[in-house]
Amino acid sequence: MSSQPEQVPVGVAFTPFEGRLEVIDQVTAHAERHGLDFVSVAEAMSLAAPIVLARLAERTRRIGLRTGVLSVWSRTPATLAMTAAELQRQSSGRFVLGLGASTPPVTEGFHGQPWQAPVERVRQTCTAVRALLDGRRLPGPPDGARPLPLGSPPETRVPLALAAVTPAGIRLAGRLADQWLPFLVPVSALDDGREIMASESGTSRASPPTVTMAVPVALAADEETAAATAARWLVTYATRMGPVYPRVLRAHGYRRELDALLEANVDPRQQVLPAGATRLAEDVLMFGTYADAPRVLRHWSTRADTVALVAPFGVGADDIVATLDAVGSTDRQESGQDPGGC
Repeated sequence: MSSQPEQVPVGVAFTPFEGRLEVIDQVTAHAERHGLDFVSVAEAMSLAAPIVLARLAERTRRIGLRTGVLSVWSRTPATLAMTAAELQRQSSGRFVLGLGASTPPVTEGFHGQPWQAPVERVRQTCTAVRALLDGRRLPGPPDGARPLPLGSPPETRVPLALAAVTPAGIRLAGRLADQWLPFLVPVSALDDGREIMASESGTSRASPPTVTMAVPVALAADEETAAATAARWLVTYATRMGPVYPRVLRAHGYRRELDALLEANVDPRQQVLPAGATRLAEDVLMFGTYADAPRVLRHWSTRADTVALVAPFGVGADDIVATLDAVGSTDRQESGQDPGGC
């Protein structure tokens, strides 16, 4: 990537499928050395993201650190606030708290909680976490309970990022979040989301949230490998992560592409990208060869305020690093651009 001042911040993100600490360590060290703006760690059933980020806070000096994301079903608002405050202290102000509603399979099958009224759960959690982090008392404790504040709120304010792909979730981001985190949606959805957030936040805040687009990366040295990586992304999120992502993609006009994908992958272990699903891969992933990478990044960065390159799961650290280098997002520190914090 060239070091033009108009370029958006770029970071690397790890999915909840990434359970290899050595991979996260190696890629983060590379990102820190070469000027990426942040590293984001998600959580589901493997690694505890806050503990991983605390480890990274000790091993890094400049790069921003984010949860991308923590489930609102996994911890109480008080625990989330204490965790965020401590990570902000340990990272010297580099931390962003990313929250989301997760999915029914993880919420019900791992946390043992019914995935009911997820938007309301997110609203209650974000409202309480924000109050506690800002030094206020817990809103709405049970009747008769004395609301308590966080004992040690952070000196540096913790930005709140909210993952959302449905209109109801995006509206909530417009009201409560500092950043909106869309994932696995076409670039056209960003403009629609901004309109939704602007309509929600216009009367209650000076400006709507910024947009951090989390783009799954399916780049490789050759087209065949890139297609296999794209298929792995799409099949996984169409078959293993509950109904939300397939429903949202169909609503965005990819019904035929999803049908073609599922028909070609009756056995999900095949992970084949049929020709009929190519448009879907091109529109929701960073898809192509390494030679295509800078152009594809520009496609997303013209609509987003920040871009998170979501590292493909199941590949080695060297392959992830090669992808980052191909995108060209790791030359800003050497070229003199100040990448800033998080």
